[in-house]
Amino acid sequence: MTLSLSKNSSKYGILLVNLGTPDEPTPKAVKKYLKAFLSDTRVVEIPPLIWYFILNGIVLPLRCKKVSKAYASIWTKQGSPLRVIGEQQVASLTQLIKDNYNIDLTIELAMTYGEPSISDKLDLMKKKGIENILILPLYPQYSATTTAAVFDKLNQILAKERNLPEIRFVKDYYQNPLYIQALSQSIKDFWQQKNKADKLIFSFHGLPKACIEKGDPYFDHCEYTARETVKALGLQDNEWMMTFQSRFGKQEWLQPYTDKTLEKLPKKGVKSVHLICPAFSADCLETLEEISIENKEIFIKAGGKAFDYIPALNIRTDHISLFEDIVIKNLANW
Repeated sequence: MTLSLSKNSSKYGILLVNLGTPDEPTPKAVKKYLKAFLSDTRVVEIPPLIWYFILNGIVLPLRCKKVSKAYASIWTKQGSPLRVIGEQQVASLTQLIKDNYNIDLTIELAMTYGEPSISDKLDLMKKKGIENILILPLYPQYSATTTAAVFDKLNQILAKERNLPEIRFVKDYYQNPLYIQALSQSIKDFWQQKNKADKLIFSFHGLPKACIEKGDPYFDHCEYTARETVKALGLQDNEWMMTFQSRFGKQEWLQPYTDKTLEKLPKKGVKSVHLICPAFSADCLETLEEISIENKEIFIKAGGKAFDYIPALNIRTDHISLFEDIVIKNLANW
């Protein structure tokens, strides 16, 4: 595909957006991050006034210390894994587009909550004279709790601007053949290192069941992802399953739950498990600590013999090529 913007590439900017992370693994930093995250009405749909007292009086005091310890267990010398990987994704995508199309695009990473902020990155692009901005939320499967939250934040920021840039917004990419290809190939590559397990589990981030009942398409997107990947792998129905992790609160969430499933599988004769989290474009707390440490321990304690987590797509070449495909198709003839 040829691009018509080669002479004016300085007028175009790409903003990759992920959820967010605390600045450091301390109770104070975690409290700041969680407060911003859990105060979003897209994330928690309890009436704001009621939730304000629950959040500040119960949730934050009880969770911050525990969550900070979890972050500390995965923190790297470079910082939060989510942010570090995100920056690597930006660098890889920038170089790939430069190599393939001989253009220098401004590509930046931002977080919906925390730093680097969407606001700061939009300001940077404004100072560079960028007039066309492509927003790519790094969530393959759409949900109002994630992708729509990015859209809301974008609108809040731009509502204060008099001269608006032209915006294109990527809603999802769960159907993109390159995404399915990258997922299936990452599993095949893992199997080259280790033999196939008794069961392959696709563990997606959970969502309250009520969200789906109100029209959120997230479950359907997850199911499509899992089934198309399984089809590419040639697996039988008894060789895989789909579960949901990271539930919060007492309401019913999408089932089956990942942790409860892992407790039961050894009693059903499943002694080895490979688990992948397709909803995460980069490894983070939910994959490196909740899955790789907590849920592994649950499975082993229940009688399982072997548990392996298949890493997120992170900076795999085929993952970055997927991003390139999305970017170039959106920029073509813009």
